[in-house]
Amino acid sequence: MYRTHTCGELRLSDVGNQVTLSGWVQRTREMGGMTFVDLRDRYGITQLAFSTEDNEELNQKARKLGREFVIQVKGKVIERSSKNNIIPTGEVEIIVSELNILNSAKTPPFTIENETDGGDELRMKYRYLDIRRKAILDKLRLRNKVSLETRKYLDGVDFMDIETPYLIKSTPEGARDFVVPSRMNQGEFYALPQSPQTFKQLLMVSGIDKYYQIVRCFRDEDLRADRQPEFTQIDCEMSFVEQEDILNTFEGMIKHLFKSCRDVEFKGDFPRMTYADAMEMYGSDKPDIRFGMEFKDMNSVTKDKGFKIFDDAELVLGIVAEDCAIYTRKQLDALTKWVQRPQVGAKGLVYAKYNDDGTFKSSVDKFYSQEDLQEWADLTGAKPGDLMFIMSGDTDKVRSQMSDLRLHMGDELGLRNPNVFKPLWVMDFPLLEWDEEANRFHAMHHPFTSPKAEDIALLETDPGKVRANAYDLAMNGVELGGGSIRIHDKTLQATMLKLLGFTEEEANKQFGFLMDAFEFGAPPHGGIAFGLDRLVATMGGSDSIRDYIAFPKNNSGRDVMIDAPATIDNEQLKELGLLVNLQ
Repeated sequence: MYRTHTCGELRLSDVGNQVTLSGWVQRTREMGGMTFVDLRDRYGITQLAFSTEDNEELNQKARKLGREFVIQVKGKVIERSSKNNIIPTGEVEIIVSELNILNSAKTPPFTIENETDGGDELRMKYRYLDIRRKAILDKLRLRNKVSLETRKYLDGVDFMDIETPYLIKSTPEGARDFVVPSRMNQGEFYALPQSPQTFKQLLMVSGIDKYYQIVRCFRDEDLRADRQPEFTQIDCEMSFVEQEDILNTFEGMIKHLFKSCRDVEFKGDFPRMTYADAMEMYGSDKPDIRFGMEFKDMNSVTKDKGFKIFDDAELVLGIVAEDCAIYTRKQLDALTKWVQRPQVGAKGLVYAKYNDDGTFKSSVDKFYSQEDLQEWADLTGAKPGDLMFIMSGDTDKVRSQMSDLRLHMGDELGLRNPNVFKPLWVMDFPLLEWDEEANRFHAMHHPFTSPKAEDIALLETDPGKVRANAYDLAMNGVELGGGSIRIHDKTLQATMLKLLGFTEEEANKQFGFLMDAFEFGAPPHGGIAFGLDRLVATMGGSDSIRDYIAFPKNNSGRDVMIDAPATIDNEQLKELGLLVNLQ
């Protein structure tokens, strides 16, 4: 056999045993007549010892080992004289009696250690080497644990794991679809699912009252740190439920996952907030509530003072950074430049220091007296030593810009501890959002989301004010998951599709199969989907999901390791009935 133990297994209780280990050479160290080799596998590291005194030939062979050589050793476990308390195997080592080189290795393009010298693109090109690093292995272990515990929890409350198709029809709502040409039906295309939405609703019609699936989904959209073209959802649906049933069930799942995977226990119910309040207080539908800095509407104390920027603004907003009145002019100028970047888009930033002596110093002293600035402090809750930031503009834009600044200040002041977790249910989203360019409504979630029962009458008179029976779970500024109670009535579904601009013919072509199913006794149902990648990254304290995915794509949607996407030859194109025109 290649090994009797793994490289993370041996302890003092194994002293005196003859063992066989296999793995990769992490590093070698020569110390006089001794050579020490760290042997690594995914379970850990064990130190190997070679001695000129015991076996000079074997010692010389060990000194020729390079990093990442694959070797097998046999030897005796002894207690180390110089112990390493950092690793679990650090109290023992192996006196090697036999060394077999199973495979030599080129010098790797970057150091395979936790603190590597490899950049992102290089590590993605050689991802199979990057995964050997403990830092990445631990992230994949966490993902595996979360997947396993998710299945345990859902199985324990009677959910069925059911697969749904990957080759489906394209639908016009949401992000762009990835499409797949059909060889047998030339000129027609499958789409890869953005989610199994319609299938899980059909399963509810089928009588499967509790469905789940840990499923791959695909969206052809611009990428960033928390997006990939292919991603994984914990997709769930339930029948004969109201919103409260779903929130309780999946709040329980999140509590179970954090307790079993991170030993983090949440006390009491998760807090809840309406979408309207979240936007008013934080400018975000996924607010980070680990820290304060809630927005304050400052229209009443800033307007009509001759400062045109505020006077002409739809909304003037303020936040307070505690104990930051010590910020220098250089620091304040840097923050102004930060908010003026294209990614934020603000025209400027006004500040007001509340000095320890009770006086104020602001960037708009020409327009506002000390008494005026005291009103600012009273309204925002600022105290001596604090710093007020004020931004203005159109309501939606200034809320978004202030949200960016708030999160930036949270980072700068160390208020966003990655090991502190603050969940929040965000409720009562708008059902529809108006698209100025297309001059029509879009579904804020998707076309199958049910309106609040008390708002249904507004569908005919004022659809923009209709609230959705929808909910998101946010944590630490990240949307972990979202869902809704679904429409299960054909007439209401037809009304919804009409509001979204579908003709009756278009609605039947795209969703006729679902509408037909509703005529055969569709139960009330609803569900939720969690982004597994985002959930695991949040649990791991990371802003990026890439390291929690075995083989991720880069920001251009490319797999630089296998060089995909790639062109296909003319024979394949001909077989599919395709002609590529890049002009």
